[in-house]
Amino acid sequence: MSVTVRFAPSPTGLLHAGNARTALLNWLFAKKLGGRFLLRIDDTDAARSTKAFEEAIYRDLAWLGLTHDGTDRQINRLAKYSAAFYRLQAAGLVYPCYETEVELDRQRSLLAARKLPPIYNRASLEPANKAKWEAEGRKPHWRFKLSRTPVSWTDLVRGPVEIDTATMSDPVLVREDGAFLYTLPSVADDIDMAITHVVRGEDHVTNTAAQIEIFQALGGPVPKFAHFPLLVGAGGEALSKRLGSLSLESLREAGIEPLAVAAYLAKIGTSDPVEPRQALGELASEFDFAKIGRAPAHFVPEELEALNARTLHAMPYSAVAARVPLGEAFWDAIKPNLSKLSDAAGMAKLVTGPVTPVIEDAGLAEKAAALLPPEPWDEATWGAWTKAVSAETGAKGRGLFHPLRLALTGLEHGPELKKLLPLIGRDKSVARLKGETA
Repeated sequence: MSVTVRFAPSPTGLLHAGNARTALLNWLFAKKLGGRFLLRIDDTDAARSTKAFEEAIYRDLAWLGLTHDGTDRQINRLAKYSAAFYRLQAAGLVYPCYETEVELDRQRSLLAARKLPPIYNRASLEPANKAKWEAEGRKPHWRFKLSRTPVSWTDLVRGPVEIDTATMSDPVLVREDGAFLYTLPSVADDIDMAITHVVRGEDHVTNTAAQIEIFQALGGPVPKFAHFPLLVGAGGEALSKRLGSLSLESLREAGIEPLAVAAYLAKIGTSDPVEPRQALGELASEFDFAKIGRAPAHFVPEELEALNARTLHAMPYSAVAARVPLGEAFWDAIKPNLSKLSDAAGMAKLVTGPVTPVIEDAGLAEKAAALLPPEPWDEATWGAWTKAVSAETGAKGRGLFHPLRLALTGLEHGPELKKLLPLIGRDKSVARLKGETA
């Protein structure tokens, strides 16, 4: 079977770690099986949707490397939703409701007081009520009439699931102002776009029962479903109030690599270890719904930062050539010391200068300068030179290496000097050992 999945974000805010994970899992599943990943902009909420947020969705997905095989906007498809609505209406499966939000809230409160589930009582189906409310000039909203029978499916993450739609309120499909809510457009689009698998968070599990009945009512094939646990914070707290700081835009601006974000979101909450990957294709080949656990996935920013560093440490120069100065030898010298790629610019100054040296042992530095061999230098130069300096001065261990590092770089710690020294070169090395800024 050819696999087609979709990611359907609303352009009402920035993509954050939670919905980026939804996009990623859809993409990995599709690519593993040679399927299609569609992007569907859910912009039917005209009051909150903006072009700026829509453009940000495209930008963020491109940064993450999640290319799509097709795209559309729901605002362009309103005629299709109307057609689907009229089909349901003709089948007697939607009905007008006239209660105000205040009346519905009161009804829910009364049910809660009696410790009953807050299920809509279908009062609008009573002819007397309908006649009364229409006489008052009320505009209706429209609900889908559930079967009030059990609906079951085999979830690719959760296993067998059964939900009795008698425990649910009939979902509102169309508001009083004629605007479509999420449910009907989503199902109509999934049928029209031949979506085979719906992969999303477990907060949609209950919705699925109603949506399956709408799929069936419209005569469309019911896709397979996979509902994965949501992200939580390190202590199990909900992330919803903190997601602004976990937007892809903020992660990008903080210097986190897209591959680190992808590897982290793909592996947390699974049986696989969270480890660096060098390509999305590796993550796709390893993807399996059976690996996703039932417990919430813990998003810990410090873990992502650590993974980001490990990702950089494993990156070949070809992956960063356009973003790193001074060539491959410089990259090989500095990458074990990087936390973020932006740190490379500061480390480049160790080579290009100017560096203000710190002279901890002037006598040692003077003798070391005199013992510097002629160029050309390579990685063996450092060992041969420091051996000669040790023989001349008697300095060993920290007493030898620490003063040399301070003089050559002005820093307590940094890249391996056997790799850095040939890049600094003899002239700058002599000057710095003499205490000169160079």
